[in-house]
Amino acid sequence: MPSGKEIRNKIKSVENTRKITKAMEMVSVSKMRKAQERMRAARPYGEKIRRVAANLSHALSEYRHPFLTVRDPQSIGFILVTSDKGLCGGLNSNILRLVLGKMKELEARGMKLQATCIGNKGLGFMQRMGAKVVSQVVALGDKPHLEKLIGPVKVQLDAYIKGEIDALYIGYTRFINTMKQEPVFEKLLPLSGDAVGSSKTKWDYVYEPESKAVIDDLLIRYVEALIYQTVAENIASEQAARMVAMKSASDNAKNVIGELKLVYNKARQAAITKELSEIVGGAAAV
Repeated sequence: MPSGKEIRNKIKSVENTRKITKAMEMVSVSKMRKAQERMRAARPYGEKIRRVAANLSHALSEYRHPFLTVRDPQSIGFILVTSDKGLCGGLNSNILRLVLGKMKELEARGMKLQATCIGNKGLGFMQRMGAKVVSQVVALGDKPHLEKLIGPVKVQLDAYIKGEIDALYIGYTRFINTMKQEPVFEKLLPLSGDAVGSSKTKWDYVYEPESKAVIDDLLIRYVEALIYQTVAENIASEQAARMVAMKSASDNAKNVIGELKLVYNKARQAAITKELSEIVGGAAAV
């Protein structure tokens, strides 16, 4: 059995760890609320522009944007959204496992892949896997900024317009609630109205000044809004997962402290009993 001093040192160490995890839990609660507010504020715009863009896929316009053109997929690009930091439970491992499975499936079908990584964890994973990373962005902080996201994403969009890739996917973690976050891997391009549930009725908008200028700008805004929304969802998921993980760590530390104190008391009681026995034995011998 370890000595009383060793047990006291271990108890102190676990108590210090619990203070850290408790503080991180409180910080995550505050950040999660702000992240949820940003995520919910972005959802209405994202849903509306998604619906308008989906309607364009069934429109009768004389101009057909490359984003609306379905091709035979030979080369695939994908955007991977993860967190920059760890200590958030299985958040990153779940989305990385999902994306890895999709990568193996696409490679088995003979398709070439190229990746854009948003977040340090995804970037490190793709580099270890030897994947072709064409662009990246890390250190986004707790609040997503569209100007930081546009550059790396534009690399993939330009590749799609030039025909270097035939489809673009995005993998991220969707926020369901505080206790549940769902890894998602969905198609971003080509835009399909069927994927978002738009009507197949053949109709069109009235464009001003002309359809090409309006559609070009609208579809770029559609992609930007969707990317911003996915990053906002991922940040909210990250803070929720970290809060739950730190709460679990704090509770476990509390249980460990209780068990160590019990062991310490038993050791202390055994030491006292031994000393009393020695005193009684010595007195009896005299």
